[in-house]
Amino acid sequence: MSLPKFLLGDNTDLPATVFVVHTEYPRFILNLENDEVTWLESFSDEDEAELSQTAEGLVVEAVDFYDREVGRYDS
Repeated sequence: MSLPKFLLGDNTDLPATVFVVHTEYPRFILNLENDEVTWLESFSDEDEAELSQTAEGLVVEAVDFYDREVGRYDS
């Protein structure tokens, strides 16, 4: 099965929260209510240095994806 790079998620237990799930490495879930990132990977110390360089760009892509998707609903 082929998954899109980003998915939107919500949960009735957290009605005010929307999540963006990044399905490619490094996988993560972004909580758009508080900008908290939960990583779904384990990283070594060496990986963490590289991750810090790419994480910001991935989070920006996730927010842009959300904005685009919401804009499509509003159209």
